[in-house]
Amino acid sequence: MMALLFLAVLVVVLSVKQVPQGYEWTVERFGRYTHTLGPGLHFIMPFFDQIGRKLSVMEQVLDIPAQEVISRDNAMVRIDAVCFYQVIDTARAAYEVQGLGYAIQNLAMTNMRTVIGSLDLDEMLSQRDQINGRLLAAIDQATSPWGIKITRVEIKDITPPTDLVEAMASQMKAERMKRASILEAEGRRQAEILTAEGEKVGQILKAEGERQAAFLQAEARERQAQAEANATTVVSDAIGSGNLQAINYFIAQKYVEAFGQLAASNNTKVIMMPVEATQLVGSVAGIGELMKAIQGGTDAAAKR
Repeated sequence: MMALLFLAVLVVVLSVKQVPQGYEWTVERFGRYTHTLGPGLHFIMPFFDQIGRKLSVMEQVLDIPAQEVISRDNAMVRIDAVCFYQVIDTARAAYEVQGLGYAIQNLAMTNMRTVIGSLDLDEMLSQRDQINGRLLAAIDQATSPWGIKITRVEIKDITPPTDLVEAMASQMKAERMKRASILEAEGRRQAEILTAEGEKVGQILKAEGERQAAFLQAEARERQAQAEANATTVVSDAIGSGNLQAINYFIAQKYVEAFGQLAASNNTKVIMMPVEATQLVGSVAGIGELMKAIQGGTDAAAKR
């Protein structure tokens, strides 16, 4: 009785299988793969079937060990990365390759040397996304027969040698100083251009102002000359008609103007001359009497 009970328990244990979520198990009959068990409760043939491989179908991360890689321009760098993969065909992943993780790791290291070795150091440091894309395509294509999918490949760190880092820092410093010098020279150039433009505009405006002033002065002189000519004509007409007051006014005005200019001269310090009003009037009156005599002689000649 106990033997039958033990046998029944053994049959149940061997035939009932519970696969946890995120895993898939392969079933082998007499050592040959028959089918795959997904998550949940399953029954298999006891004593004939047995569980072969238990694989996770969740996305997994695999650390790629750091390694020394020589770039195209012969720079030795140390590089490490991580690889994310997922099993999509449990049977192929279980029976197509031995040591799946180790195989992916070595394949990733080989492709890293190939991809990195085809790039210059500057490209390596500045094109990390392109490197990740090239590694992903190469590794995914190589591992496709194994029933896995490479989802991501990420470069964690690229470390050049110490002396190369110092040289790069010096180069960057020199480049920044060069840019600063160029910007400073460009600023001086722009300042000089703006200053020259300002002086040019100022000279143009000054010349325009001087031209306008000269034009106005010439116009004023012309008007003054025209006024003097008109005044002379009026005086001449008045003298011709026998009006001696006009010539008196004209001479007195010129006398006063001449005296005013003489007094306003910068070189004039002391003026010694009679300037009494009676003498000025007398001079004008004398000139008037002379003009009357001339006018009288003219009238007598006309009567003869």
